Amino acid sequence: MNDLLIKIADSVCGYPLFIILIGGGFYLFIRSGLISLRRLPEALKELRRKSDGEGQISSAQALASVVAATIGLGNIAGVAIALVIGGPGAIFWMWVSAVVGMATKYHEGALAIMYRGTDSAGNRRGGTMYIIEKGLGSKWRPLAVFFALSGMVGTMCIMNANQLTEAVTTVFTTPEGLDNSQFLGILSAATGFDNAQSFKLLVGIMIAIVVALVVLGGIKRIARVASVLVPFMVGIYFLMVTYIIATNFAHVPDVLSSIFREAFSLEAGLGGLIGVAIVGARRAALVNDAGVGTASIMHGESKNHEPVREGLIAMLGPSIDSGLVCTLTALALLLCGNIPEGGDIKGLEMAINAFDSAIPGGQYLLLLIVLCFGLSSMFSYSFYGRSCASYLFGEKKSQIYTYIFILSMIVFAVIPLKAAVAVCDLFYALMTIPTMIAVIALSGKVRKATRDYFQREKEKKNANK
Repeated sequence: MNDLLIKIADSVCGYPLFIILIGGGFYLFIRSGLISLRRLPEALKELRRKSDGEGQISSAQALASVVAATIGLGNIAGVAIALVIGGPGAIFWMWVSAVVGMATKYHEGALAIMYRGTDSAGNRRGGTMYIIEKGLGSKWRPLAVFFALSGMVGTMCIMNANQLTEAVTTVFTTPEGLDNSQFLGILSAATGFDNAQSFKLLVGIMIAIVVALVVLGGIKRIARVASVLVPFMVGIYFLMVTYIIATNFAHVPDVLSSIFREAFSLEAGLGGLIGVAIVGARRAALVNDAGVGTASIMHGESKNHEPVREGLIAMLGPSIDSGLVCTLTALALLLCGNIPEGGDIKGLEMAINAFDSAIPGGQYLLLLIVLCFGLSSMFSYSFYGRSCASYLFGEKKSQIYTYIFILSMIVFAVIPLKAAVAVCDLFYALMTIPTMIAVIALSGKVRKATRDYFQREKEKKNANK
């Protein structure tokens, strides 16, 4: 089953995902007039503007909640895995994905407000499923259902729970300590696991308890926690990587040149070049979520009534996660980590060992960041999955999904990493297909709204002179 999942994921997440995400994103980037580059100053200004429309949270809180989901373990473990599989050149293609991803996220954010729906309890909701049904018409509802079904599985934090457990195990245990623990021996006898799996089971239970305390409070509690957690965790992580860069400054030019050199290296042939690009795009899908459809669910909860304004705020997400945080991780790992070739991929273990060798007490500081990254992702993703369940089964029954999501943390804590990565990648790819179809099909509507909005803003500015 493990091998089968990996084969299916590799097939779906190879050329098809690359073409859909990068090709589709590049189309949106060009058609929008390079909006992710030209309108970045306006997007930053929008964060200071007050939201005054329907919805439960502000636009800034929506962005913080989206970033809380995307700045997760993918920014550490995902980058490490990309370096192992694709080498330094994969990072360049993550940057490319960030630029085109900003254009995709702009369209998702705008469409989330433009085509909001209503759930069975009468609450205003957003997301790919409503964009498809309201924007493309009811005959497209099977595609909306397909997205919601894929979203219920794809947002269950399979990789996050698995890698968070790996981090705790790496920092706080040794193989000898696990084997000699009497308590774990008793637990193993009861569960049929070995001692290492029993320890992971305990960690999974603790994760589930923490997640439950936040997600059972609903979207407003999730948004409040994300608004505090995101600036803290990004700030601390930035300081850690700055220290590594400062203490290894002489090697920074070599590291940067290796990223660009290997991104376009033809030593392994054209197939090798394309392979590196695909690895970068595949990991970027897990990092910034552009084109996956999850961001539109959160931005659909915003109080903003102006689609273009929400789109501008939404497009800041990839610049923070894929642009800033992934670059920080890549620089840190390339400067102080020994990147293995092939073998058993343990992304977080590799990152923890690298940070520990570069910073006194680095493994404990990184574990703190990992806990923040991992948990913040779980908080937002629980809402994404529940929104999909609400669309399919109604708001009242969607509460059952929340409990399943919490319990799944325990299961995912003990399954093999390769299987976790394969399942996560596969369902993300399945979510991407209906999302990109809808976004590209409705991009003309976004283009018209963008032109009208900036024309109005220009007229206001001229009138105030």
